[in-house]
Amino acid sequence: MSEQTLLDRVNNDLKEAMRRKDETAKLALRSMKSAILEAQKSGDYSGDLSDDELTVVIAKTAKQRRDAIVEYERVGRADLAAVEFAELAVIEVYLPRQLSAAEIETIVAEVIAQTGAQSMKDISKVMPAALERVAGQADGRAVNQIVRKLLG
Repeated sequence: MSEQTLLDRVNNDLKEAMRRKDETAKLALRSMKSAILEAQKSGDYSGDLSDDELTVVIAKTAKQRRDAIVEYERVGRADLAAVEFAELAVIEVYLPRQLSAAEIETIVAEVIAQTGAQSMKDISKVMPAALERVAGQADGRAVNQIVRKLLG
């Protein structure tokens, strides 16, 4: 039997969440499946998505949850932020381990050395390469802050 793909795992976990009547997991997994189906139909990807492509789609779903949490907290809706936070915890199980700030800084420093970047004018050289290196393992905002710190 072949190794279980990430999509198989999401589907199986959704079935299990439905059996357990775990509403939080069910909602989070359904939103992930919806994002995956949307990505497949959008034409951005050809055919079935690889695990790496699925990770990118799931990371976008997680980012949407993080952004929603920040917005709900900003407007004083801790109840809705808590719901988003619980769903984010379910989604993050399907993502690779997130890099620490020190690990991101090391990668960004390597990219800066490889690209020969000297100042903030070179940020457009550094960001794409850095984001490619940390794909799915770090938030783009965190990478951007570290790039700015090291180039500034």
